[in-house]
Amino acid sequence: MESQILKIKIAVTAIVALSLAIVIVVPPYLVTGVTSEVGSGGMPTSIYELSTVPQDVAEEAARLATELFGDYQEQRDEFVKQLLVTYSETEDKDFVIFFNSGGVGWNLLETSVGWYSIFEGITQELNDLGYSTLALNYLRTVKSGQGFLDEVMNMISLYPSKTKELVSRVEFLTNYIPNLRVILIGESNGTVLCDRVQNALKDNPRVYSIQTGPPFWYKDTKLDRKLVLKSSGIIPDSFSEGDIFTMLGATLEDMLGFPRLQGESGNILLYVGAPGHDYWWQYPGVSPEITRFLRENFGVK
Repeated sequence: MESQILKIKIAVTAIVALSLAIVIVVPPYLVTGVTSEVGSGGMPTSIYELSTVPQDVAEEAARLATELFGDYQEQRDEFVKQLLVTYSETEDKDFVIFFNSGGVGWNLLETSVGWYSIFEGITQELNDLGYSTLALNYLRTVKSGQGFLDEVMNMISLYPSKTKELVSRVEFLTNYIPNLRVILIGESNGTVLCDRVQNALKDNPRVYSIQTGPPFWYKDTKLDRKLVLKSSGIIPDSFSEGDIFTMLGATLEDMLGFPRLQGESGNILLYVGAPGHDYWWQYPGVSPEITRFLRENFGVK
């Protein structure tokens, strides 16, 4: 018994020491999230002429950039450019959609095949209701080793800096574009940032979110204007339910080459099986729930 307790103490000490080492050794890593229009292959949105942007809008963008990034000129300039570009692109739109991917946050919606089918269903439904949309990938992480470490540390602390940055983007748009509504969509780990942002903006009636497969370790807030799916309607999501034994069994079956039926697949971290952690628009627990949510909240324009 004493030997087991000693082993636990050693393991805990090692984890704490490793965490401290990462904080000390890894230099501060200021990341500006990158927005790109869905379907552009990740190319940042841009326009050639920003002189039409009102002076007060440009000044507020600069103020927010300074508040977020201080003396880091490169990050400030990039943030200002993205704010003003997004503002220009959404002036004549009814909705802007921000997609937060699962994993470490650097995947495009176009590469998340299941969720891309959901995105197409959402935009088609909004179009049928008479609304125009701008859909943006929001990449919260740079695809690099340092970006990965930055994401891990942010995930552990529930994304304080990344929440503040995305909150600033959403507030900026809803403050300066009358009647614009924002939908934060996300999968798996990306739902945490969606939830944190919407919670920070819970008093803003023009912010909504649609989330699938949130991680079991995160206790999401109970908010209006939010839809969270933890099942595709075929089987429960083992990752959202924290069903570790099912995940371990599925991982072993994958290693042995056992096939899984459609709707019963899913994985996390590429190699860990997570049955049910797989969402497509055509699944019985997906399109009906999302369609109902959109119609109840927005109706026909």
